[in-house]
Amino acid sequence: MKFIFDRDTWQEIFDSIKKSKLRTAITVIGVLWGVFLFITLLGAARGMENGFDREFSNLATNSIFLWGERTTVPYKGFQRGRWMNLKIQDVEDIQNKIPEIAFVAPRNVSGVFGGEPATVKRNTNSKTYKVFGDYPILDEVSKVKLNQGRFLNLSDIEQKKKVCIIGEKVVDDLFEKDEEIVGNYVEVNGSFFNIVGVYRQNPGMGFEGDDSIYIPFSTFRQMYNTGDDIGWMVIAAYDDADIKKVETDVKDILKKRHNVSPDDTRAFGSFNFGEMFGKITGFVKGIKFLTWFVGIATLIAGVIAIASILLITVKERTKEIGIRRALGATPQAVKSQIILESVFLTLLAGVLGIILAGLLLMFINSKTQNLDFPFTNPTVNIPIAIGAVLTLVILGTLIGMIPAQRAVMIKPIEALREE
Repeated sequence: MKFIFDRDTWQEIFDSIKKSKLRTAITVIGVLWGVFLFITLLGAARGMENGFDREFSNLATNSIFLWGERTTVPYKGFQRGRWMNLKIQDVEDIQNKIPEIAFVAPRNVSGVFGGEPATVKRNTNSKTYKVFGDYPILDEVSKVKLNQGRFLNLSDIEQKKKVCIIGEKVVDDLFEKDEEIVGNYVEVNGSFFNIVGVYRQNPGMGFEGDDSIYIPFSTFRQMYNTGDDIGWMVIAAYDDADIKKVETDVKDILKKRHNVSPDDTRAFGSFNFGEMFGKITGFVKGIKFLTWFVGIATLIAGVIAIASILLITVKERTKEIGIRRALGATPQAVKSQIILESVFLTLLAGVLGIILAGLLLMFINSKTQNLDFPFTNPTVNIPIAIGAVLTLVILGTLIGMIPAQRAVMIKPIEALREE
């Protein structure tokens, strides 16, 4: 290890680099570009992964949205074209018969799917908004982001309370800037509701927006006289459950309950969010694998280029190496110098590549903070960066052995005859 700290060793290395500046610069740039590309792509893949995690953080990812449609197959005396109305009893049956299900949230809405929106008044201000009838369990399936107050609770359901949670847009439309919101009242279709919470939109998810109102499911049923009907349900399965099987099992139960042919695939519509999320996760994993493959291949190509340039350098320095050998330099000393030069060049290129990639990722992060796009915080873990540097050192050592071995094979007498 003494030769590493020997001044003469480094002087010879720098003299060698100066003699072939252009070739050395091109080689260093090759390794630098490989490291830069590797870190940048890995950071971008992490940014995409973080973006999807942020977008879906408030939603049960292993979930299904299910609603009733029209039958397409006659069955047990019923003609085709019969409309399927989901019932609150369906929810209870599904929850009891399928153990893989964690939550089922029945939902109703006015102002979507052809329903009339509600007229909401506050003093002299009046506008129409969507009104959702929900259970507190919705907050477990699709987290409602609250700015103030609370969400619905069981007491609201049991007592059919006239309470509501309103969106930020409703606040902007109906209230003055400095007014207290929570504890105040709005008139919904002629009935006064106490505001218990204010929510903000969950970006990219759902169709509630920030211009809607949540009220207790039981209050909605009483106000709109929906009886046991529900508009649709959100079904959340446990993380380890097969969501496609859960979807099939749910539809089988509903077909039996509503006298629908087992062969009818259109009677109940659904959106399998769990399946879609699995595809997104697979896509992100594929991007990360491709990033590792391209990055490592580029690194290896750059290090091989360093070996090539050192082989050329050894050829050009044949006479010099012969003189050193004649003056008493041992084969190990010559070999160590060549390897050290290889490690130095790879380490220099690697560190510069990591620094430049880090600066680029910081710039990208600053420009994508406020974008409505699943991309945030593109970073690379410090252990990965350190691992990349160590890999370069190891590769630089191994690849440097090729020209080093070529150098020690040169016989002093033959080297001195070299023109």
